Amino acid sequence: MAKLEVELLPALSDNYVYLLREPSTDTSGVVDPATAAPVLARLGQLGRKLDWILITHHHADHTGGLAELKEATGCTAIGPRADVARIPGLDKTVVDGDTVGFGSLQAKVLATPGHTSGHVSYWFPEAEALFCGDTLFALGCGRLFEGDAATMWRSLSKLMALPDATRVYCGHEYTLSNARFAVGLEPDNATLARRAAKVEATRARGEPTIPTTIGLEKATSPFLRAADPALRRQLALETASDAEVFGEVRRRKDRA
Repeated sequence: MAKLEVELLPALSDNYVYLLREPSTDTSGVVDPATAAPVLARLGQLGRKLDWILITHHHADHTGGLAELKEATGCTAIGPRADVARIPGLDKTVVDGDTVGFGSLQAKVLATPGHTSGHVSYWFPEAEALFCGDTLFALGCGRLFEGDAATMWRSLSKLMALPDATRVYCGHEYTLSNARFAVGLEPDNATLARRAAKVEATRARGEPTIPTTIGLEKATSPFLRAADPALRRQLALETASDAEVFGEVRRRKDRA
């Protein structure tokens, strides 16, 4: 039996809302409900209650369904303490290093600022699952709306330290555009080209590219390979810091 069941619920134009269930206790939760409708519809189909809402950051496309879900289900909402003033309806706030009980499982809270100043991620070590909002994407990362490159690089480095087998559930289906950017950045990277081809085929079938894994991202994503000599040569940044290399990749993606 899976330690944590995860179902992807597409929302808005490219968001993913994650419906969670810990089967040994039948504990149910949802991560970053952009809207309430798909969550309520699926809960109704499954005949399932909702116990928890986990929020990674304050943006409306991650919190838009929070109030309606609370009213409809009486669930408890958890989110970053640093953003409590920007996320109405939180019942419990968390900071880096906190743990959240989810049935028989524990989720460790990781502060991952950069996209927003208060962003957090939720890591379930026993289930090998990470819910990272808009910090890390498949072959990408979030824009630096409320942080600089050094801040985001520290957050990404924290996620890179997790086990390679960790499944990464991010906030958006951006993988195709990220893959095309990455191949344009590194046209001679055969490993990256093979992954990009798989992404193209997956999306052509209308299938999600999520989850990815920490190991796959470390091996292929230019956003995580700041120490790679080949990428540094490509960017003419052989002597720059890792944060500076990452920052240049992010700037180029912003202009793409």
